[in-house]
Amino acid sequence: MHRANQLPIVLSSKEIKVRQPINLLKFLAIALVFPLIGGIASPSFAGLKQNSQLTVEIKGLKNRQGQVCLSLFASSRGFPSNSSNAIQSQCVAIATMPLTVTFKNLQPGSYAVAVLHDTNSDKKANRNGLGIPLEGFGFSENPVILTGPPRFNDAAVLVAGSTTNIQIQLNYLLGG
Repeated sequence: MHRANQLPIVLSSKEIKVRQPINLLKFLAIALVFPLIGGIASPSFAGLKQNSQLTVEIKGLKNRQGQVCLSLFASSRGFPSNSSNAIQSQCVAIATMPLTVTFKNLQPGSYAVAVLHDTNSDKKANRNGLGIPLEGFGFSENPVILTGPPRFNDAAVLVAGSTTNIQIQLNYLLGG
């Protein structure tokens, strides 16, 4: 409950109590400047949008057969196996080892990357009869794989500034 002489104002999901009425222009100025001062620039304000990029170095490739396919997710929806829910996807030939791939035109935020060494270039994660992957795979943040794919939060990386660099180590469960 608020006292009569205090007006609640919500900025960045925190309530601030103001003892005197605040005029609308001052409120808007505070609302626009506060995130910048606090170092948590919000991409939801037009004019504050920033193009960032995420550069992924893929290590541990067993050979240069086929291609490497990457899917970039901005949420848990579809992660890691449904690339139709990815915000960006690309397959690249293996020209160098380790291989470097860049995702461009990203807004600052949390993302997760799923990588597949698609040795037969069919753009599918091939599995044996028991469901064990036959090709190399990896995820941002290199989470430990025990009984299944990681959750989005276990693989999420923060993309901020102009360039964020990460490394992903591939796993080959059946020798690759």
